[in-house]
Amino acid sequence: MAAKDKDDRKFVAKNRKARHNYHIADRFEAGIALTGTEVKSLRQGRASMGEAYAVERDGEIFLINAHIAEYDAGGRYNHAPLRARKLLLRKREINKLIGNLRRGGMTMVPLSLYFNERGRAKIELALATGKRKYDKRATEKDRDWKRDKARLLRARN
Repeated sequence: MAAKDKDDRKFVAKNRKARHNYHIADRFEAGIALTGTEVKSLRQGRASMGEAYAVERDGEIFLINAHIAEYDAGGRYNHAPLRARKLLLRKREINKLIGNLRRGGMTMVPLSLYFNERGRAKIELALATGKRKYDKRATEKDRDWKRDKARLLRARN
């Protein structure tokens, strides 16, 4: 089953590697055009976004490589697990995203897939730039230092 968060979102899938591999610049919330069996499968928590990304095609934004497992009771009406899914955004948001993508160096990465308080499937997208290997090492070093510092302060008190 999907896990609930503090702001009444039921998370289905999170892309944990996104923050490790990318510098997050801006975030957007988008709806997803899904079929019935996809929604039922998401409600069971059967989705993965590890290799997913979003692209622009003909003035629209599509989610690529997001895996939503087939619904067990779907029969012949089941969906293709890796199909491209249209993201539902306002025209002004789409234009902003396309402008940033064409400028170069930016990519759209999904951060999380969840159901909002109204029960609608939403995806949190981020405009991001890729991290270099030395950037990843620096963030890991900072994280380790903060953890050690907290441990030392706890031991002192």
